[in-house]
Amino acid sequence: MTETTDTEIDEESSGKEIETPTIAVTGAAGYIGSRVIVEFQEAYPEWELIAIDNQYRGQVDSIGDVDIEHVDVRNRDRLEDALAGADVVCHLAAISGVDDCDKNPDLAYEVNVTGTNNVAWFCRKTGAALAFPFSMAVLGDPEEFPITADQPRDPLNWYGRTKLLGERSIESFADGAFPAHLFLKSNLYGEHVVDGTEVGKPTVINFFVNRALAGETLTVYEPGTQARNFVHVKDVARAYVRSAERLVEQLEHGETGTETYEIASEEDMSVMEVGEIVREVAREERGIEVDVELVENPRSDETMVEKFSVDISSTKGRLGWKTTESVAISVRELLEEHRG
Repeated sequence: MTETTDTEIDEESSGKEIETPTIAVTGAAGYIGSRVIVEFQEAYPEWELIAIDNQYRGQVDSIGDVDIEHVDVRNRDRLEDALAGADVVCHLAAISGVDDCDKNPDLAYEVNVTGTNNVAWFCRKTGAALAFPFSMAVLGDPEEFPITADQPRDPLNWYGRTKLLGERSIESFADGAFPAHLFLKSNLYGEHVVDGTEVGKPTVINFFVNRALAGETLTVYEPGTQARNFVHVKDVARAYVRSAERLVEQLEHGETGTETYEIASEEDMSVMEVGEIVREVAREERGIEVDVELVENPRSDETMVEKFSVDISSTKGRLGWKTTESVAISVRELLEEHRG
């Protein structure tokens, strides 16, 4: 965990008394955002929730008794109207993933950079706290392991560059104005259910499970030994709840500036190992026989390190957050959920 700035302000003159926090989530209809809303509803049913999304990749229209307002973070006026009254903003709206950003570079810039600036500017004007994920993609090829958030930034792709620009702008806007948490977030996996709707994303593990269910070969990009750190979407969503708890305390104490947290698990394995897990579980649980095959890697700029451990000790200590899910168990659950 790296503290870029942590300006202590006189609590009596600048602290904010918050009786019932109002939490806003951008990208609330998406893979992570919808789960974040669910976690807040379960942990703090008395808190007020604001949910917005432009439905570019939205998967739900409402979550429990919370309706998702159709707002685009690129429209600053509408955004600020929608966020009015928020004590904490969890900014999850983004064009995520290497492929989507490469195919839509202008859109990626407008959403990931301009949209993030709009959210951060709102926080600077109102004093609302901010939580923002900026992805492992900002690091490029990590220089040492375990990975920590204070390592040099050297993104290899446009996605990583846009998230780096978002990180830097929040650092600048937050200084002396509001507290912000920046999440160096690892590779997600898993599905979850929102009001009976299965919410997922074609992450590596989800992709393998779906191919196994279809009886199709699990294709692994060469060399196959490249490692990733995998963290479940439910664990990530719970990190935002822990973050909001701390941000509310920081608002009450008049603290400003950014804190950076590593959001990852202790499961770092090669892509080939993941493929083998899915193959074995598919055979044991469903009697499905599939092959795992190495194929040519179309991503010449992909990180190819053979280990990807992440130091999450500071996150555990400062936020009181820990992972509860595992790859093997989640693969079994995914296969069981799709039985029949």
